[in-house]
Amino acid sequence: MLKKKRLALVIAATFFLTLISLLIVVNFSSGEKDVSRELPRLYSTHDPQFRRAIGALLGPPLVGGNRVQELINGEQIFPAMLTAIRSAQQSITFETYIYWSGDIGREFADALAERAKAGVKVHVLLDWLGSAKIDDSFLEEMRNAGVQIKKFHKPNWYNLHRLNNRTHRKLLVVDGKTGFTGGVGIAPKWTGNGQDADHWRDSHFRIEGPAVAQMQAVFMDNWLKVTGQVMHGENYFPALQALGNSDAQVFSSSPSGGSESMQLMYQLSITAAKDAIDLSSAYFVPDDLTTRALVDALKRGVKIRIITPGDIIDTDTVRAASRGTWGPLLKAGAEIYEYVPSMYHCKVMIVDKLLVSVGSTNFDNRSFRLNDEANLNIYDTAFSERQTRIFEEDLKKSRQVTYDQWSARPLKEKFMERLALLLESQL
Repeated sequence: MLKKKRLALVIAATFFLTLISLLIVVNFSSGEKDVSRELPRLYSTHDPQFRRAIGALLGPPLVGGNRVQELINGEQIFPAMLTAIRSAQQSITFETYIYWSGDIGREFADALAERAKAGVKVHVLLDWLGSAKIDDSFLEEMRNAGVQIKKFHKPNWYNLHRLNNRTHRKLLVVDGKTGFTGGVGIAPKWTGNGQDADHWRDSHFRIEGPAVAQMQAVFMDNWLKVTGQVMHGENYFPALQALGNSDAQVFSSSPSGGSESMQLMYQLSITAAKDAIDLSSAYFVPDDLTTRALVDALKRGVKIRIITPGDIIDTDTVRAASRGTWGPLLKAGAEIYEYVPSMYHCKVMIVDKLLVSVGSTNFDNRSFRLNDEANLNIYDTAFSERQTRIFEEDLKKSRQVTYDQWSARPLKEKFMERLALLLESQL
């Protein structure tokens, strides 16, 4: 009898270990199948066919009549977002990855709760992992005021694999008329003016006009997944008038449907580039396919400048993996810079001083294939030229890394880069 009990225990233990191992393997899978075919260059960014292709392949069409304003660092970003929230009359939809404790978290909780008490329909979607540091009192205050708060992919033992699919989207839509997106989370690190390690450099963008309806639809996508609720009507999708001169589109990607949209957008834009690409990237870990696209662009004369974080970064593993990919780019003529004063959390791509793509997306596999992301594309030369000037101000605060410097880095550094790149599919 004792032998049978022991055998049963061994079988049970083996079963549970196998189950746990399977869950871990699934959790660290890299999402959908890779985009493995290179894109032929058929047109430039200025060709009407480029705009048609971007609209058709990414989903929402380009719509005109938008007004877009950049907001630089927390000193500009948070007052603009809070002012919009406090002015809400009908609805607020807010989706974010990071929401932590601190004074700025309290200020957002107070503003959202006040509007809910005033009868505004307020919906907040937080990533379960990214909002793990939020003060419970914030959640209690908002819920007691009538704010609907949901967590994205809260794990259970039977769906641990969902932890690897997070909503990294950063969306705020007020009354269906004013939208915000960019790189900012709700945490003390984003306050201030990007002046030091405790105050990060970041950009966020406010948009008004017809494309805001597309941003609202992106929020509704994940809200529907989590709650099963379909929210529509005048409170969320009012008639939108032309307020500016920018053509724009808001599109999304998700492993549950269309995870390749982000990577496709970047590759199409790189392939179509004729003159210049300026890339601000908090986490720059390009895969082989994207690296080849960038190198091909350099070979046909496109000037490529990239700003990434320097010594001040929130994850050394990502920095090591990033630096390990720079060789072919630097050798082909790319200019790569490391930002010095603080953590550089911007996510902006400027192509040919025409297309600007901003939003939550990093230049890495996690954003391209694992996370739920959302980007705003703006087609406007005046707006693009303004973003180029901001990029060049950041260049003045950055240190360039040459190919010779990169080649001469210590052996220990090279070894750590190789180790970090073993995790590339998760970075």
